[in-house]
Amino acid sequence: MDAQSSVAALDDVTVIYGRQAALNGVSVSFAQGAVGLLGPNGAGKSTMIKALLGFVVPSRGRMHVLGDDVATSSREIRARVGYMPESDAHIPGLNAVSFVAYCGELSGLPPADAMQRAHEVLFYVGLGEARYRNVETYSTGMKQRIKLAQALVHDPDLVLLDEPTNGMDPKGREEMLALIRDLARNKGVNVIVSSHLLPDIELTCDRIVVMDKGRVVTEGLIEGLKQPHGQLFELRVKAPLGREAFVAALGAQGFDCQQGDDDVMKVFVPAPHGARELFALAASHQVQVRHLRPSVATLEDVFAQAVGGD
Repeated sequence: MDAQSSVAALDDVTVIYGRQAALNGVSVSFAQGAVGLLGPNGAGKSTMIKALLGFVVPSRGRMHVLGDDVATSSREIRARVGYMPESDAHIPGLNAVSFVAYCGELSGLPPADAMQRAHEVLFYVGLGEARYRNVETYSTGMKQRIKLAQALVHDPDLVLLDEPTNGMDPKGREEMLALIRDLARNKGVNVIVSSHLLPDIELTCDRIVVMDKGRVVTEGLIEGLKQPHGQLFELRVKAPLGREAFVAALGAQGFDCQQGDDDVMKVFVPAPHGARELFALAASHQVQVRHLRPSVATLEDVFAQAVGGD
């Protein structure tokens, strides 16, 4: 792991709450650009972000952000990093431009520069016309936008976004994702997007880190992970004796099976096996294959295989 060439890196990091390990021996690095941090609720995503910011102190391990050691340089790191928390953190009684400017001053900007930047970023996130309204009068979607604005006001090198589309309607969600894409691809800002929503990650990021139960279970380029060493088949079967035995047999052969809400199954068959083995296994369990075709792997397939289909 090269801490200098990545925007953030963890080396054997463990964070314990009570008797529960929120992070358990995590070693991973985040490349430049846009990286998605995926995982079910409770996987440890928010804890990882807070640890990288120095808000949570690990019981073991080391972390670097933008080349600096989190243990000794957390204040310097926060001056170069923008953080959009999952929960609202607004100050009642302040209008939007005053709130964002205040956040800019907290990040080290002189008052005049902070106010100028506040106007600029509020226009950028689509709140220019509403910047003199008090934040508590904002809708949920507007509050998400102002959280993004305060994360950007000091022109950071890295932005950490924790569930950035929470509570947004479809149009607002689409616009938020467009802003994140613009930051990473056109503005040169490194972005780590933490989310449990796979479509959000696929629309904004080139790489992913998948977490489950406090551990990293897979990572890499999204397109690369969607091309596993084997074949993915979509099939529909008729099983007079029930499908449970067939599914168990698939698992025993090392074939990963995902059952959808309908009667369609997705089966990943690792190389060098293929459709022939599927047909043979079905025949041995008196299962009729009614439909079978190769399927293109999606990010959902990658995620389900990484976390064991939970």
